[in-house]
Amino acid sequence: MNPTTAPRRRTRGNTTLRRRTVAIAALTTVGILPSCAVGTGGATSTDATYDSEATVSGSLSVMGFSGVDEVATTRMDLAKKALGGVTVTLTEGDLDLQQFLSAIASGKPPSLVYADRSQIGSLAARGAILPLDACISGEGIDTSAFVPSALAQVTLNGHVYGIPEFNSVQLTMANADLLAGAGLNLDDVNGSDWQKLSAASRALASSAGGRTVIGFDSKLPEFLPLWAKANGADLLSADGRTARLDDPAVVEALQWAVSIYDDQGGFSAVKAARDSADFFGAGNQFATGALGAMPMEQWYINVLADVSAGAPLAFDTVRARDGRPLAFASGSAWAIPAGSDNPGAACRWARVMTSTDAWTAAATARRDARAAEGKPFTGILTGNLRADQDIQAMVAPGGEPWRTAVAKMYEANAAAFSLPANPADAEFTTAMKDAVNAVLNGQKNPADALRDAQGTAQAALDAAWAKLDASR
Repeated sequence: MNPTTAPRRRTRGNTTLRRRTVAIAALTTVGILPSCAVGTGGATSTDATYDSEATVSGSLSVMGFSGVDEVATTRMDLAKKALGGVTVTLTEGDLDLQQFLSAIASGKPPSLVYADRSQIGSLAARGAILPLDACISGEGIDTSAFVPSALAQVTLNGHVYGIPEFNSVQLTMANADLLAGAGLNLDDVNGSDWQKLSAASRALASSAGGRTVIGFDSKLPEFLPLWAKANGADLLSADGRTARLDDPAVVEALQWAVSIYDDQGGFSAVKAARDSADFFGAGNQFATGALGAMPMEQWYINVLADVSAGAPLAFDTVRARDGRPLAFASGSAWAIPAGSDNPGAACRWARVMTSTDAWTAAATARRDARAAEGKPFTGILTGNLRADQDIQAMVAPGGEPWRTAVAKMYEANAAAFSLPANPADAEFTTAMKDAVNAVLNGQKNPADALRDAQGTAQAALDAAWAKLDASR
């Protein structure tokens, strides 16, 4: 998903983990067969060659990417120029995995796909996308420029399967007036002290006069990885083979994050209030004083600056319990399907779209567009560390609170982590979310829910890794 277009495409609250299980599971029934060798386009092959100096030709079909704003179109113009006479067609909107799998099964996949990074492990393990080692070498893509957590999320068994772009990280976002009225500050709601945060949430919440105010929204089920990490726990081992959902520190994190809702009448009540807000409009929960604080991805800064610049906002990073900044990163990546009809052009497109020059050109276009509207430019997190540094120097946030918001965004980006790539990412995510939802719905307690999820997730990981290891 392109975070710059989030206001037109995201749904309220569900900002990180996608609904993709059925489609990815269907990959187990899809056979991916290699075909004859190719040069820079025309035929289909898993043995494609790549050369940054070679001329590419033919056509390039791209699935899952929408060129709808200046950040996308500026980079697309540069990529099309680098492709010369290649005809580019886009299937817009988020990647439809069922459509993608059907295209693979029919022997007519797109040339290139734009996928969520959390999808890459399963797609790679099941042979739906190509390893990009030769693409990276042939086109001269400098992987050291990428955000480490982003690159790790598209690397399976030592091979890179996606070229990452964009990075989404959470910040603590709060209503400064509500904080002040309750005698609180950002340290009370940034997560560094869970006992203080629980007390602050209770103090901020109210239902007086028929108007509900959410004190704090811990954003379950999506942000369990964030709260677990804040408590010193990883949901998955670094090699992606061992689930750790039943770790006592994860159980404690879930119990606390759920208690935030219990203190406010339960998850259903908070979710109803959350969903009633004009999330992307001038009547959003911060502008109307309906929310004290929450963790939220940085792209929402741009939304708030656009639709409610006068709202009483305050920003900080999310903090681990030891006080250090923390963020759970997500984002997108370019991947080349097995059977791509033009892997050479696909690789070049991915290189140019994620290059430092393309990102800085896109940021310049965004900055100029914002300036013409008299609005602040709050930056872009690209997944490319060098581009991020260049763009940070270009940021023109204006006065507070945007200056602090941008500073905290870059601080969070430097402290980001992601779940490791693994061949059962969909099954793992589903097990985790089902456990959280069972607790939120009052069906299980945290320990039981996570113990059951641990068994389900580990079985899926063992089966997927066994199959992958046997194929090597």
